[in-house]
Amino acid sequence: MRISIITTVKNEGESIRCLLDSLAAQTRAPDEVMVCDGGSADGTLSALRAETRLPLKVIVRPGANISQGRNAAIAEATGDVIACTDAGVVLAPEWLQELVAPFEKTSEVVKTQVRVVAGFFLPDPHTAFEVAMGATVLPQMDEVRPETFMPSSRSVAFRKEAWRAVGGYPEWLDYCEDLVFDFALRKLGPFVFAPKAIAHFRPRGSLGAFFRQYYQYARGDGKADLFRRRHAIRYVTYLVAVPAIALLGALFSPWWWTLYVIGTAAYTRTPYRRLVKMWGQLSTVEKIQAAWLVPVIRVTGDIAKMVGYPAGVMWRIKNQAAGRPMR
Repeated sequence: MRISIITTVKNEGESIRCLLDSLAAQTRAPDEVMVCDGGSADGTLSALRAETRLPLKVIVRPGANISQGRNAAIAEATGDVIACTDAGVVLAPEWLQELVAPFEKTSEVVKTQVRVVAGFFLPDPHTAFEVAMGATVLPQMDEVRPETFMPSSRSVAFRKEAWRAVGGYPEWLDYCEDLVFDFALRKLGPFVFAPKAIAHFRPRGSLGAFFRQYYQYARGDGKADLFRRRHAIRYVTYLVAVPAIALLGALFSPWWWTLYVIGTAAYTRTPYRRLVKMWGQLSTVEKIQAAWLVPVIRVTGDIAKMVGYPAGVMWRIKNQAAGRPMR
């Protein structure tokens, strides 16, 4: 079985070396590494072309979005199985070995040929802010339900024929494209979960960067018409429940405001549970800082989603009215 690793890059000059080093250190070597560059203007291409440890091929597609870049790389890949990752990650040495092992045997669950293997990802925080960010927004292994887990394309493998069967990554989407791709692959059958196929990556390092990230994610949800109920609950909470509690407290009794305390405790319980597991190397001051940041990050993410989702919905309405294809 021939294995191809694919990824897309653009202006990753500061991080590409870490990815290449981790690829070169894999316990199972890939048969080829296909990299699609979306038009880098820094030292990314030079670093890629100087790489001699890997069977690496670079294709350049200026202006390509991440879906177009992935599809271009997969189309030129010669592997039977495609292992997908992202720039900016550091792969565990056994990542590829764990990710492709299920393809070599019949799945005991589905009693048929494995089509998709879902790897996992873990935060690699360098600051107290990044520790708080990882704890707030990223699931830990004990929270994952393998039968329903939807992988990120920073750690997933699939048969090339499965990619072809679902029409590839959705090139009309610039964010949430891997989730829409996952939904399409799910229709072909269950995924196999490979918890030791781990990609490490740094969480966003500032509130501004995080806001932009979650705005784009929510905009992608709106474009793809995903998670209507989840977004509706968020609007009702912030625009109806929160002001209603304030009004009840002002008109009747301040005891109504204890609902804020109860709600905040429930809302931050899981992030704080994760934070206690992650903050071992932080100083006391950094732990206090991280604890204070958890609700700030939560609220910032919610506001970003509330702004981004309607922007995506409007984009979808305009494009549907114009008759543009959105599969």
